[in-house]
Amino acid sequence: MTLGHNNGPTMATGTGFRKYCWSKARADLLPKLPIEVIRRRVKRAAELGLDYKSYASIRATSGHDVVAFLFSSNALRLLKANGGMPVGRSEKLAALQRCGRLVAVQSPLTPQDMQRAAAKADIPLDTIITAPGLHHTWGETRAILLTALAPQSLPADRVVAIGDTALERDWCAAGRLAGYLTAETFFGA
Repeated sequence: MTLGHNNGPTMATGTGFRKYCWSKARADLLPKLPIEVIRRRVKRAAELGLDYKSYASIRATSGHDVVAFLFSSNALRLLKANGGMPVGRSEKLAALQRCGRLVAVQSPLTPQDMQRAAAKADIPLDTIITAPGLHHTWGETRAILLTALAPQSLPADRVVAIGDTALERDWCAAGRLAGYLTAETFFGA
């Protein structure tokens, strides 16, 4: 490299051929899925209430199908002890198929508050726990999240967290979960 050189494109011959080789090698790395597999995955994304792009991204990252969602009470918009979830959110939660429904309830709410709201909306929930807070260490956060998965023996790398805050986004890394989606992405704006 010489002084003042900005490392712009090379003027050497063969640039087009190298670009072709690079593009071909990259295309060969991408999976070529049979149409039946793609159809099955599109159907599964619909069962989970996800758009295909989000589902495919989670599947590509984790290497597994989604077996459960871990919702925060913030994502479900349960904000008061005697309150209920917005109708659109409760309907989408109830419509999930072949998928676990786990909830981590943020303080000052309790798991009993969430149970009452779920019963009011006729939504079956598999597990309700008290969410880890700011005062918990990374290890404690992981242990708390894994308690939500324990009753059904769910593998963490197949569970997706749905949340509303940066703290809830960190659950994905702390719990070694399959992924994280914002409530807006999952429930729609």
